[in-house]
Amino acid sequence: MDINDYIISIKDFPKEGVIFRDITPLMLNAEAYTSTIKQMAALISAEHPTKILAAESRGFFFGPAIAYELGLPFMPIRKKGKLPRQTISAEYELEYGTDLLFAHKDDFAQKGERVAIIDDVLATGGTAKAMCQIAQKAGADIACLAFLLGLKGLGGIEKLSGYKTIIMKEV
Repeated sequence: MDINDYIISIKDFPKEGVIFRDITPLMLNAEAYTSTIKQMAALISAEHPTKILAAESRGFFFGPAIAYELGLPFMPIRKKGKLPRQTISAEYELEYGTDLLFAHKDDFAQKGERVAIIDDVLATGGTAKAMCQIAQKAGADIACLAFLLGLKGLGGIEKLSGYKTIIMKEV
């Protein structure tokens, strides 16, 4: 199965010069989505994580399914104002400014947990780097980072050097 068959590239969205990678056709095909989850899970499993982390919103398309496939706990990383208990946060850069990601501090059960960080697309690496910072502030080790797509030429892979990075398909 070639995941390219299930990803639509849309030019000039959300603004001119950007090519948006629409992954919803992949998720609309049960066989393709299941196959992708199983393939990602197998690659992640080889890194021996004890917990799966993913950021809202598009990371939630893959993180919980991979956690289920591996029989591991899933921990959501959320945007500001979404978590009621004490949190750990990290800032990341957007195209025009910055934003914050948060995790419940006590959701990291013990120091030395091996977490796998999941997202749909690796572009500039800001979101993934912020998730790494949150996990490391809590004392967790980063088992790996895994992405469905890696966008070439945007610097994300360089920003994440030093981490085991799994990319299903580079575009």
